[in-house]
Amino acid sequence: MKPAAVFKPLLLIVVLLFFSCEKNITVDLPVPEQKIVVEGYIETGQKAMVTLTKTSAFFAPVDSASLLSYLVTNAVVTVSDGTTSEQLVLTIDTNQYIPILYKSQTLTGQEGKTYTLTIVVDGKTLTAVTTIPHAVALDSVWYKEQEGHDSLGFAWAHLTDPDSLGNCYRWFAKRVGKDKRFLPPLGSVFEDKFINGKSFDFAYNRGSEPNTYNDEEEASRGYFSLGDTIAVKFCSIDRTHFDFWRIEEVQVSNNGNPFAAPAPIPTNIKGGIGIWGGYAATYDTIIATDN
Repeated sequence: MKPAAVFKPLLLIVVLLFFSCEKNITVDLPVPEQKIVVEGYIETGQKAMVTLTKTSAFFAPVDSASLLSYLVTNAVVTVSDGTTSEQLVLTIDTNQYIPILYKSQTLTGQEGKTYTLTIVVDGKTLTAVTTIPHAVALDSVWYKEQEGHDSLGFAWAHLTDPDSLGNCYRWFAKRVGKDKRFLPPLGSVFEDKFINGKSFDFAYNRGSEPNTYNDEEEASRGYFSLGDTIAVKFCSIDRTHFDFWRIEEVQVSNNGNPFAAPAPIPTNIKGGIGIWGGYAATYDTIIATDN
């Protein structure tokens, strides 16, 4: 008998055995305890802002109705600087990604001060503490076209890091007249572990609003364009604030990668999860030209 004549029936048997061994597997995930998620900030010269939501189960529906149900609007939210304490007011701010948030009316951030956040909701009390460090300003900023990308480029800056180990930073930028708010690109935070006391150039791509897609945006996604007026917000942050965003951005970049190591995102919220962070911000403007 020819080898090919033997091979064909054997292949058929293997295929039949393979498919006959298939069975449906149902993964019964336990329903997790629902927790309060905090995203709150206080910036130099700006009012405190706190967004509160609830966690959801892994397979919970995600639509406009369910997302509204995750918002927490019945909390008592207070911020104190050790001398002055103020209850934040539930506010609508359409410039924010989640437009329903709690906001102070008179209390604003000051460099070097420590701020305590207290949240009372549904019989639970959550607390967190953050500090606004002293600002480190950029020496200069400019636009540079990326080689091979006609009229598209990145925002560049020159920074002199103070000779004191432990400085942490976060970068935001927005296109004036195009973006509603300052947007952080992926990798927006860095520390001075390897650059302490050094002076150097660095660049950032353009951040984008989540879940916003159109033809014009896709053509230049990640880039600034010639003619853009770019407002840069460069922030000094404390170590806890840095650790939160560093791990969060690692998790975002690993999304969908089955070989990525799990890394729980750290939190400074006692009784909940999320972040309460201080920003010492400085601002610069770049006019994107080909000069």
